[in-house]
Amino acid sequence: MAIKLIMLLVFFGVMVGIGLYCRKNVTDVNGFVLGGRSVGPWLTAFAYGTSYFSAVVFVGYAGQFGWKYGIAATWAGIGNAVLGSLLAWVVLGRRTRIMTQHLDSATMPEFFGKRFGSTSLKIAASVIIFIFLIPYTASLYNGLSRLFGMAFDIDYSICVIVMAVLTGIYVIAGGYMATAINDFIQGIIMLFGICAVIVAVLNSRGGFMAALVKLAQVPTETASGPVASAPGVFASFFGPDPVNLLGVVILTSLGTWGLPQMVQKFYAIKSEKSINTGTVISTLFAMVVAGGCYFLGGFGRLFADVVGVTEAGTPVGGFDAVIPAMLSGLPDLLLAVVVILVLSASMSTLSSLVLTSSSTLTLDLLKGHVVKEMDEKKQVFIMRCLIVVFIAISVVLAIIQYRSSVTFIAQLMGVSWGALAGAFLAPFLYGLYWRGATKIACWASFLFSTVVMLADISPLKSSFPALLVSPINCGAFCMIAGLIIVPVVSLITAKPEKRLVDNAFSCYEEKVTVRKSQALGDPQ
Repeated sequence: MAIKLIMLLVFFGVMVGIGLYCRKNVTDVNGFVLGGRSVGPWLTAFAYGTSYFSAVVFVGYAGQFGWKYGIAATWAGIGNAVLGSLLAWVVLGRRTRIMTQHLDSATMPEFFGKRFGSTSLKIAASVIIFIFLIPYTASLYNGLSRLFGMAFDIDYSICVIVMAVLTGIYVIAGGYMATAINDFIQGIIMLFGICAVIVAVLNSRGGFMAALVKLAQVPTETASGPVASAPGVFASFFGPDPVNLLGVVILTSLGTWGLPQMVQKFYAIKSEKSINTGTVISTLFAMVVAGGCYFLGGFGRLFADVVGVTEAGTPVGGFDAVIPAMLSGLPDLLLAVVVILVLSASMSTLSSLVLTSSSTLTLDLLKGHVVKEMDEKKQVFIMRCLIVVFIAISVVLAIIQYRSSVTFIAQLMGVSWGALAGAFLAPFLYGLYWRGATKIACWASFLFSTVVMLADISPLKSSFPALLVSPINCGAFCMIAGLIIVPVVSLITAKPEKRLVDNAFSCYEEKVTVRKSQALGDPQ
């Protein structure tokens, strides 16, 4: 216990210390929200990765999908690395940085407002972000609480409050730069931690090959009927249900393209050259962390004797109990590493979410609409106040959720990701690349995804096709649908204003001109 507490105190001390150190860099909005647009590739890549993977992935997703799909759940991690990191950086990185800097937009709603010349579109985007980031944030605490309870026997409410307060301190004090530096440190912990945990857990079942053989021997029949189509399927390449597994891959990978807290990382990177370096680092980070999490979860059924199994073949205590059960037999020192690993993942994601939400509300909803006159100092002050409010709301919801026994992390996460990514992915992507995208098409994407995802958690859910009943599949459907809705609606509605389009895309033409001049040796 002493070792665990000492490691935690050192970890918390470093996080808060960095926040206070970075306080000098947050005198204006640009410094607080984007780190002055001067963040290097390593910090940006780690900030992207640690915001991507939290306790929701490590405890919730890895536990649930590893139990359902066996070792094939590793495909979700590979998808996260290739689609969610590599392609996201290649397709979005450079263009996002250039156009957002040209339009002087610090948030995704502000980008929509300036790119499409619509204040109402900006306000709608900010409201969607605020509403759907709250359940996302509340879901972060749940997985952490289970590990803390196992390692320290501490009440859930205390875990939630301590994590929220300490995260709030360093974000409020140091803004984006403090978050980026802490994300780098937390990312290093996550890389080494996940590798150590995988080795330890597999060794407890005789090593990798022995564990794989045992996984192939897992029974596929329960008192309630079959849970898989064939014997040994949990150790197979595509698992028992490749169709639904594909939905998981799409939601957890393609979803990052439309999540405001992820895309905003490209706003802050200091140069186009840095994007190339960041692409490689981010992809490798995702391959190790995400791939490792889902790979570990794939062996969850080997610990059925620890977690317990219901007659329906599901874990006792829900899917969120699988990973804690796998880790319960680890040595104290390694258990402390695991707790700090999950703390790192959760605090980095939480800091990114609260910074995104507070900046969006301040710059896109309050400034110029609710509060007419707002100088730089006042904007930063309001953002800091909103960080406190946002954290407080998420803490209350997390505790209420826990007391009400609503503990399925993946469901909360799926609804949030589906609504946000479904609403924003297509408008943002087409807004960067296609001159023909219209304001009405953006509205269509916003409304379609939010309505469908809200219906998926309402009584209307019973009327959905069987494949879309799961929030995971429904979210993936919304993202793909948006990619069709935006171009179709754009083609049948009035063309966008030429002045707005020319202004937005002139930044790319300027870059091409500069490159040609440099290639010809023109000193200008």
